[in-house]
Amino acid sequence: MSGALGVRLERRGAALVARLTIERAAKLNSLDSATLEAIAREIRALPGEVRAVVLTGAGARAFAGGANLDELAALDPVTAREFITRVHQACAALRECPVPVLARVNGFCLGAGLELAAACDLRIAAADAAFGMPEVRLGIPSVVEAALLPRLVGAGRARWLVLTGENIDAAQALAWGLVERVVPAARLDTAVDAALDALLAAGDAALRAQKRLCKLWEEAPLDECVRLSIVEFAAAYAGEEPRAMLGEFLAAKNRRKR
Repeated sequence: MSGALGVRLERRGAALVARLTIERAAKLNSLDSATLEAIAREIRALPGEVRAVVLTGAGARAFAGGANLDELAALDPVTAREFITRVHQACAALRECPVPVLARVNGFCLGAGLELAAACDLRIAAADAAFGMPEVRLGIPSVVEAALLPRLVGAGRARWLVLTGENIDAAQALAWGLVERVVPAARLDTAVDAALDALLAAGDAALRAQKRLCKLWEEAPLDECVRLSIVEFAAAYAGEEPRAMLGEFLAAKNRRKR
């Protein structure tokens, strides 16, 4: 446990996976400064052999119910800048993590919590999850990694979320592309484990390169994306993964033909 963040490392076969849990269930896993700092710190301190990360909230009621309201109410212009910078730093750590980060969304995923989820690579939600950006209803704009929302759902739907402050349910989030999968709450862990198994079936170096490219595709012009994609493809062959994994695949294919 680091502050209000639980960190657990586990083995799935030969692979090491990190599970990070926001441990503020009594407050809907609201994000205070200490928790945001812990997320950024712990993500950046993960062992190099970790292959994937799961981020979730404790209990069944919330992934993260937004920024801590008591802390928000006490801010002034100076401390507001400091607080929102902590939100950004937590999100940036997730985006810069060299391996895939999967958001296990249970219950409410609001405001800064939705920004954390948007900063993850994949999102799997329970059917009873709810998503929203309620900041304007509290007299403040949605900022920092809320800028990821148009890339996920399109400009109009992102505007709907941040201008109305209304929540949407998991089915709507799936239809909009805000999450990749929705399952009954009782099957959430099964779905997350299946996604982990799919990620871990990939080559480690290839998956790290792919995450770098996914982030690049969101941020860079097309010509730069293509140019650096060529660099990443060629660099893959400096290691043993393509030779080993292609060899295994072709050998299995030949066995099936016999």
